[in-house]
Amino acid sequence: MNFMSRYQPVLLSLFRFITGLLLFQYGVAKLFKFPVLPYFANIPPLIWTAGALELVLGAALMLGLFTRIAGFILAGEMAFAYFIGHMFKTGMPVFLPLINGGTAAILFCFVCLYLSAAGGGSISVDAMVRKEEEPSGSLARR
Repeated sequence: MNFMSRYQPVLLSLFRFITGLLLFQYGVAKLFKFPVLPYFANIPPLIWTAGALELVLGAALMLGLFTRIAGFILAGEMAFAYFIGHMFKTGMPVFLPLINGGTAAILFCFVCLYLSAAGGGSISVDAMVRKEEEPSGSLARR
């Protein structure tokens, strides 16, 4: 079952890029109201802050820049979004994401947590910087 393992570094980079792109679109929608979505019409300061994090750190994920730090911060933001924004949406605590609409927040939380552990993959700014820092001809740890 190892026939796909040689593609793992590239697929990790693609996974990171798509995750960043999806988070970036949420940031654009919250901050710039594009596209116009009714549930982002009146944005309280807490959601504006979340939008700023998603915009900036989503862009960092797309580039693969500071992937581990960006992933860790976004995982925390998504956990916070679930417990603050979704769990009490009905007025009382509801833990089922199908009922409270928190499925995306939970999924993004664990995807970003994985990226904070796995890194950006072979096609990222982090990988290019790491390659430049390695002395040529050494067996430096990757």
